[in-house]
Amino acid sequence: MATEKQRAVARKNVKQAQRAAVAQQTLKYLPKRTRTAPGEEAAAVRRGDAPTRKELDAQARSLDIRGRSKIGKDELRRAIARAR
Repeated sequence: MATEKQRAVARKNVKQAQRAAVAQQTLKYLPKRTRTAPGEEAAAVRRGDAPTRKELDAQARSLDIRGRSKIGKDELRRAIARAR
């Protein structure tokens, strides 16, 4: 568990990165699909159309998929589909 000092430093780093992104306008130059994909994924989870990471992890555990804690959500989704 992180200490309060570590959390404060992490918050400071995130704010600094956000300020740098705004100053450099890095998001403006990314493709539209790249900018909107995370929001669409979050909306699908909220609607119930897509499973959460916890739900995917539970399915992977029941299917005994190795390395499930180290892989990303999309890769985990594909591994579950392959295992079925």
